[in-house]
Amino acid sequence: MKELGISEIIEHLRSGKLIVYPTDTLYALGADIYNEDAVKKVYQIKNRPFSLPLPVAVPSIQEMKRIAYVNDLAEKLAKNFLPGKLTLILYKKDVPDIVTANSDKVAVRIPNNEIALKILRNYSPLTVTSANIHGEKVPSCIKEIKKLFGKDLLYIEGGELRSKPSTIVDCTSGEIKILREGAIPEKEIRKAIQDG
Repeated sequence: MKELGISEIIEHLRSGKLIVYPTDTLYALGADIYNEDAVKKVYQIKNRPFSLPLPVAVPSIQEMKRIAYVNDLAEKLAKNFLPGKLTLILYKKDVPDIVTANSDKVAVRIPNNEIALKILRNYSPLTVTSANIHGEKVPSCIKEIKKLFGKDLLYIEGGELRSKPSTIVDCTSGEIKILREGAIPEKEIRKAIQDG
C-alpha cells in the first residue's frame, strides 16, 4: 500500500473522513456511503450539486448484490467486464437517498485496480466519484489533487492515472441503455450480451 497501511485507511473511513484512492480510470473520492456527514463532505468538497447522484464502488459481484438488484442482463455484463471500466445502473436496495439523489437507482462499479480492491475488500461500499471540482478536469496525480482538497483527506498514491472514464450502462429495464460510452466500446457491450 506504499506508505499507508490498510488499518490506517479503514480507521480514517470509519471516523467519517474522506480518502483519495486510485481506480482503473482515475483518482476517486472515497467516503463510507452509510455515513451521511462523510457523503455530504464529498458533495461539498467537489462543489457538486446534491441533485446529482454519486457512484458507488464494491469489491465483488456478491457485494454488488447486497446493495442493488442484479438482473440477468447486469449479471452477464458484470461477469464479462468486472472488475473493469464499467459502471452499472441498477435498482438499489439499502443505499441512502443522499448517495442516489433520492433516486431508486444506484450506479455501481468494481474497479480493476489492486489498491482500490484491497481497500474495498476491507471496507465497502465507498463512493467512487472523481477527485476533482465538479465540472472541471480531473487531475492525474496526487500532488495536483492535494492542491485542490488540502490536508484533511488521506491520499493513497497510485501513480499517474490517465484513462477514458468508465462506460455507463443502465440495466434497470432489462435491456441495454448506454448512458456514456467510455473505455469499453458499445459494440463490445452488445456483443457480450449476444454471445452470452
